[in-house]
Amino acid sequence: MHLKDEAVGMWHVVHPSGKTGDRLFQDRKGLRCMKVSGFTFLRNAQMLGYPFVESIRSALPLCDEFIVNVGDGEDDTLDMVKAIGSPKIRIVESQWNERMTTKGYVYGQQKSIAHFNCTGDWALYLEADEVLHEDDLPLLRNSMERYLEDDRVEALAFDYIHFYGNHLTCISSPTWYRQAVRVIRNSVRSFSPDGLYFIVLESKRRGRYPRAALSGARIFHYGYVRSEEEMNEKARRVGKYWGSSRDDGSLIDYSQIDPLTLVKFEGTHPSVMKDWLPKNVASVFRADPAYRLTLKDRKHRLAMRLEKLLGIDITHKHFRLIR
Repeated sequence: MHLKDEAVGMWHVVHPSGKTGDRLFQDRKGLRCMKVSGFTFLRNAQMLGYPFVESIRSALPLCDEFIVNVGDGEDDTLDMVKAIGSPKIRIVESQWNERMTTKGYVYGQQKSIAHFNCTGDWALYLEADEVLHEDDLPLLRNSMERYLEDDRVEALAFDYIHFYGNHLTCISSPTWYRQAVRVIRNSVRSFSPDGLYFIVLESKRRGRYPRAALSGARIFHYGYVRSEEEMNEKARRVGKYWGSSRDDGSLIDYSQIDPLTLVKFEGTHPSVMKDWLPKNVASVFRADPAYRLTLKDRKHRLAMRLEKLLGIDITHKHFRLIR
C-alpha cells in the first residue's frame, strides 16, 4: 500500500513485513514525474451545510496542489478554507454572474475557473458534498499511474455511494448515477457546461463525453444527509441559476420517496467525516409508509427489475468506458 507524506512529497511503500521505504514520484518504471491537481468551487458552503472542509481534506494526501475557487458569499467559507492550513491549497476568489440564470451554466463557469488553474497531469474534481475514502487513495493513485502514458484514457470514473436521509442509508435507483467522472486528463481540451460533467472538445464545433477507465475508487456523496432546512435553503438559492425558484412554496421532504430504493449502508465512512456526521442516529432512514408512487416511480421500479433480471446497469453515464 502507498501512503502519501504531505510534507516531503513522497510515497511510502508499506511492505507486508511492516517495513517502509521511500519511493520518489518519478520511480514509476523510469517514467517522468506525475503531478496531481485537485480542485473545487464553493460559495456559502458553510451556511448551506456542506462538508467542504472534510471533502478537501480527503483529497489532500493524493494531491500535489488543490485549487479552491471561493465565490463572494455571506458566511465564513473563505476563512474555513484558509484555516485548513495546507501549503497545497491555492485559493482563487471570484465574483459570480448573477444574470447567468440558464441551466446552471454559472456553475460550469465557476468549476472551470478552478479547473483552469490546475497544473497537474491529472485534475481531480470534488463537489463540496463529495468525500474520498482513505482506503481508496492507493487504488486511485495506481490508476493514475497506470494510465498516465495511455492517451486513450482521458478520464477516470468513480463508483458512487449516495446517502439519503441519514448516513446509515443509501439510495440505489436508475435515476441516481452510479458512476461518474471525477478525474480528467489535464492536457485534454475540456470544459463543464453546467458543473455536473465534462465535455471534451474535438473541434471548435463538436464536443463529446470523455473516454474513461474505472478508477476502482468510490465517491461518498453526503448531499442528502444535511437537514431538510439546509436543503431547502440551498434549493432556494440555487434555483435561480437553473431558471427556477423555490419561492413557490414547494419544499424538500426526504420522506416522500419510494422505499424500495433505500438500502442499509454496511461499510465504513471516510475517517475525515467522523466529527461531521451526527452521533445520535441509531437506525436507517424510513420513507413515509403512506407515500403514493408516481408514474415516474413506477417506471423506475420497472427499470430496477430489468437491471436485476439482465444483470446490467442502465443508468445514464457522462463518459464512454474504455475497457
